[in-house]
Amino acid sequence: MAASSQAFNGNLKKALAGLRRINLDGLRWRVFDAKGQVLGRLASQIATVVQGKDKPTYTPYREDGDMCIVLNAKDISVTGRKLTNKFYRWHTGYVGHLKERSLKDQMEKDPTEVIRKAVLRMLPRNKLRDDRDRKLRIFAGNEHPFNDKPLENYEMPPRNVREMRPQARRALIRAQKKLEQGKTIVFKKKKNNNNGSSNGENKDGNNKVEISA
Repeated sequence: MAASSQAFNGNLKKALAGLRRINLDGLRWRVFDAKGQVLGRLASQIATVVQGKDKPTYTPYREDGDMCIVLNAKDISVTGRKLTNKFYRWHTGYVGHLKERSLKDQMEKDPTEVIRKAVLRMLPRNKLRDDRDRKLRIFAGNEHPFNDKPLENYEMPPRNVREMRPQARRALIRAQKKLEQGKTIVFKKKKNNNNGSSNGENKDGNNKVEISA
């Protein structure tokens, strides 16, 4: 631990806090790489491992989860407009002191808390929650002080990315068909007093413009 601790440039006291209260006998050290991963999908996998639900010996009232080390928390990704529309709110206890912080500001301040909050809110609120929180070690970069442990890289399940929603896809197909077939737009034009036709006009005095692909 001494050699690995010297190579770690982060807050060593915070990284090792609470390890003495954990029974590390028989636990596996799972490493999660958060780079490019979607926040909710990654948090659900971490919550499963930290509870021990991936083991056949899982029991709801026993703490059999493994140690989870999350790296590259600053490179996490979110879908949609959550970066600006998602807010974390808390109250200081004083009247009118309701505070809020957007996900973008929280990522700039401390990206590790984003993953921690997402995982803890997926765990049941019981007496085992604090022990499971101690087994979660999150780092903003790829450096950690646990290089002397038997680490195992966790492989995220494949994600089936839907390129476009069905409604939007159908609208795009309809638009492409209209361009292929060509669409005729008729602009009505007022008849002149002489009831004559100029260049580009038909007998009815209408101006036709054809748009094709």
